[in-house]
Amino acid sequence: MVLGVVEDGGVLRRFANDQLLTLAKLVVENALQPIVEVGTGAVFGYESLMRGHDRIGFQSPLDLLDQAYESGELLALEQMVSSRALAKFATLPDCSAATLFLNLDVRLIRDGNALVDTLLDQLRKANIPPSSVCFELSERFDNTQVPEFSGLIARLRRSGFKLAIDDFGVGHGEMKLLCDFPVDYVKIDRHFIAGLDSNPRKRHLVKNIVNFCHVLGVRVIAEGIETEAEFIACREFGVDLVQGWFIARPTTMITELKSAFPHLQEIGKVRRSTQSLDEVLIRKQIELMPTVYEHENIEHVFDLFRRNPGQSFFPVLNANGEPRGIINEIHLKEYIYQPFGRDLLKNKVYERSISHFVDRAPIVGLDADAERLMTIFANMEGSDCVILTENMRYAGVVSAASLIRVMNEKRLKTAQDQNPLTGLPGNRAIRDYMRDIALDGDETRYFCYCDFDNFKPFNDHYGFHLGDHAISLFAALLRRYFFSDGDFLGHVGGDDFFIGVSDWSREELTEILDRLLSDFHDDVIELYSENDRHAGRIKGVDRHGQERDFALMRCSIGVLELPRGRVIDDVSRISAEIADLKKSAKDSDTGLALGTFGAA
Repeated sequence: MVLGVVEDGGVLRRFANDQLLTLAKLVVENALQPIVEVGTGAVFGYESLMRGHDRIGFQSPLDLLDQAYESGELLALEQMVSSRALAKFATLPDCSAATLFLNLDVRLIRDGNALVDTLLDQLRKANIPPSSVCFELSERFDNTQVPEFSGLIARLRRSGFKLAIDDFGVGHGEMKLLCDFPVDYVKIDRHFIAGLDSNPRKRHLVKNIVNFCHVLGVRVIAEGIETEAEFIACREFGVDLVQGWFIARPTTMITELKSAFPHLQEIGKVRRSTQSLDEVLIRKQIELMPTVYEHENIEHVFDLFRRNPGQSFFPVLNANGEPRGIINEIHLKEYIYQPFGRDLLKNKVYERSISHFVDRAPIVGLDADAERLMTIFANMEGSDCVILTENMRYAGVVSAASLIRVMNEKRLKTAQDQNPLTGLPGNRAIRDYMRDIALDGDETRYFCYCDFDNFKPFNDHYGFHLGDHAISLFAALLRRYFFSDGDFLGHVGGDDFFIGVSDWSREELTEILDRLLSDFHDDVIELYSENDRHAGRIKGVDRHGQERDFALMRCSIGVLELPRGRVIDDVSRISAEIADLKKSAKDSDTGLALGTFGAA
């Protein structure tokens, strides 16, 4: 019941249509849903969502907005909802460092200035910077067809507000928006996130959306995360922020909002506990150059260039410490050298802030690999740098020259990690390969751990020279059978080897491994003396110091299958299951044991 009206949907709605704004003021509430940093689980911001529409006979907030538009009350309704959302947001202890996401209906664009004026006034009173508010551009209609759209966007940017494209992938004109306007965030629609971990088409689409957004300096938000697997897949593809029921449901109660989500931190603990080689090398090349804030006066930038004559650009941040792009000295000079340029900069009527001169630059998280950074550089023609962030905040920049140094040092480190006897990559490369491949579920993957049986007695009996010869024989056989681009061979150390393959069938892999084991047995038996070959055993000392007979050397291989679509975030779990399979292989007659991850 509302105001004594019977709870009949049709009657209630007809009544509401006549008293829409009055009833909305009584029953409509603002719910906030956290938007969370993928890497840390810390809350980055909140999306404001309308609740209570059903109490006056509307099936969804969109129905209510449509009716308000028809009755000429849309602006008043949106002003009320936005003002209440901001008032609620202002009560949060971390509001000055967080972002409030508000939906902007295309039908309000003509009246956008009135909405902006109301919000700016509220923000000034609450001492909250405009960069703490992000307008989501609804793609229910084509925004770019409204004549006033460009002017409103320009004013929003001038005022310091952030912009996001909502429901990316299912709306109208979003690629045009992304190309022509300074957007800060892209929110990938739930349609592409649902089942992302097991749908190859969606995985390719999301992966590419993230890549081209980062090249353009745009951060990516995934909407509608409902499972752990979807969350892990989004993180693997470089998504910056997530929201959805897996993280937290929208709530109208301020007391229910958290500043961080421990279950996300736990999911990411293993990944964050160690830095990859790429991250270590990139951190060494980061340049922490001075920054400017977009709300600062342009004279401040000129002064900064004067004090740093060797610097041609500076990163530009908003009031929350997030990068917006860069400001180039050459573009400033082009402006002031044009007729009346200096006078316009000094004239208060035409006063221009730094935000007018911001150029886009690629923005990527600090945990990106070096190859990805080089690809971004190559795709962003004329870019001066890549801006790096940590936990969404500015961390520094890397230049093309710095990235070349990273790549050269990576090649050197990789070469140093190679086993000198076999020339195969060592433990660091194996670990990085396992981590990367385990997080890419586009194909079925197999991890194979190879270990010689009775190698120590052979090495003790015949000497290190023949022991090394046996190891070299096996490495040569590996190269004979695994030579495709997607195949990975590693030398753990001593008589332990690693094979990684993708997109093989179990039957194909089993056939090749059987051949490998057979060929190794035929080759290595020739290293024994004729008498030992005839006897089928040699004398040796076991680990307890007891002399006993040992069978001739062979190789055992434990094979772990990671099914297509399965994303594994914890490499230690993989290693544990491989160890069990290796033991089973040693106990078997064939020397081969296969298993599927998580099957035990």
